[in-house]
Amino acid sequence: MKQAVTVVGSVALDDIETDVSQKTDVVGGSAIYFSISGSFFSKIEMVGVAGTDFPKKTIEELKKYDIDLEGLKLQEGKTFKWGGRYHSGLQKRDTLYTHLNVFKNFSPNIPDNYKNTPYVFLGNIQPELQLSVLNQLESPEFVALDTMNLWINEKREKLMKVIKRSDLLIINDEELTDLTEERNIIKGVRSLHQEGIKYIIIKKGQHGAYLSHFSTSDQKDSSLFYSPAFPTPLPKDPTGAGDSFAGGFMGYLASCDEINFTNMKKALVYGNIMGSFSIEEFSIKKLLQIDKKDIEERYKKLRKISTI
Repeated sequence: MKQAVTVVGSVALDDIETDVSQKTDVVGGSAIYFSISGSFFSKIEMVGVAGTDFPKKTIEELKKYDIDLEGLKLQEGKTFKWGGRYHSGLQKRDTLYTHLNVFKNFSPNIPDNYKNTPYVFLGNIQPELQLSVLNQLESPEFVALDTMNLWINEKREKLMKVIKRSDLLIINDEELTDLTEERNIIKGVRSLHQEGIKYIIIKKGQHGAYLSHFSTSDQKDSSLFYSPAFPTPLPKDPTGAGDSFAGGFMGYLASCDEINFTNMKKALVYGNIMGSFSIEEFSIKKLLQIDKKDIEERYKKLRKISTI
């Protein structure tokens, strides 16, 4: 039985430079990528804010998917703006500028219709805002969150409060080291599990992702799963890959009958697949071109190349 997923995150217009091309004012933001990706599996409820310059065409495109936009507020002013330049190979990038605009005063207001939604994803926003969201919800069945080095280094205390109230943390290995001061992935995830969080995903970009689950603090009932990324020979824009990954993961998990490690492993694979589609074109272009058949074909291929 499909369940709904509420996502709270950014809505943006991006300027992106790569060695392939340069694009200006393309649609981006964690809530946008997550919502489109997740909508292939479950109903998505989006909470975010955009300015009056946000393309009306994109809003109409979102409505064609199973995305509830009651939580998307349009305010007078300009949409959150981010500019980035990717190095050759697309593995590293430089942020050229960040203009918060209407996002500066973003205060997530969860619509009444969303407060009982069982699955919740807290995008990469300030921990105070993530806590505000949690305080507005009734009793979600499963809460996942994303974060970044800035919040880890500057707002660790608040971030740990969010982590302790969540079921899943999605980070990369550099962020894991900053958060735990452990360079070894296994030691790092064990340290976080002892803080009380059940599941952790470590994203490794083109090298896939790890999923870790400890059901007890004594580490006797631990589980670890690794999924490679789907090989994409000509990536163009990795900007929304992580958010597309999260959308695929959460969307698939919410479509399952129950939360168990088997379903979460499948969700990890689907997350990697959605991320692989995202990077093939700039912005959300590729996500708007695919259908469920494309996703299932890529799922079968990934299982085949990663099974002995």
